[in-house]
Amino acid sequence: MTTPVPYRTLPHGEGLPAPDYQSPGAAGIDLLAAIPETSRLIIEPGARELVPTGISIQLAEGFEAQIRPRSGLALKNGVTVLNSPGTIDSDYRGEIGVLLINHGSVPFEILRGARIAQMVVAPVTRIILSEVSDLSATRRGADGFGSTGLLSTPERQS
Repeated sequence: MTTPVPYRTLPHGEGLPAPDYQSPGAAGIDLLAAIPETSRLIIEPGARELVPTGISIQLAEGFEAQIRPRSGLALKNGVTVLNSPGTIDSDYRGEIGVLLINHGSVPFEILRGARIAQMVVAPVTRIILSEVSDLSATRRGADGFGSTGLLSTPERQS
C-alpha cells in the first residue's frame, strides 16, 4: 500500500537528498540531519539535541508519522530518539525535528546529511471514551510491569 505525502524542503535542507526507503521492505524512510555544512553538532554523553531535518510534510487527515530510532545508531553509539516514537500529527506543518539523546560513553558527532532517524506513516484510530463504573474481568487484571513473565528473576519464576 502506498500513500502520497507532499513534503517541502526548507532552505537549510536544500541540497540534501529526499528522505527515502533504504530497501524494498523497509517500513520507514530515513531522515537526514540538515545542519550547516560548516557546523559541527556534537552530542555529549547524557546530553540531548533537537536535530533539524530540513523538511516539513503534509499528512492526510487520519494519518500520523512516527519518528523512530535507527537501530544501528543505538547499537553502535548508544544514540536514540529520546521521545520514541515521536509523533507528527496530520495538522502539523512545521519542520520535522528529531530529539536525539546520547546514552553512549563518548561524544557523538552528527554531520550534514547523516541518517539520524526513520519515519513511519500509519493510519490513526481515534477513540471515544465512555466512562463506566466497572471494566470486564481478565485473567491478568491490573497486574503490570513484568506480570506476564517478561522479568526473569528467581522470585517471579515460582
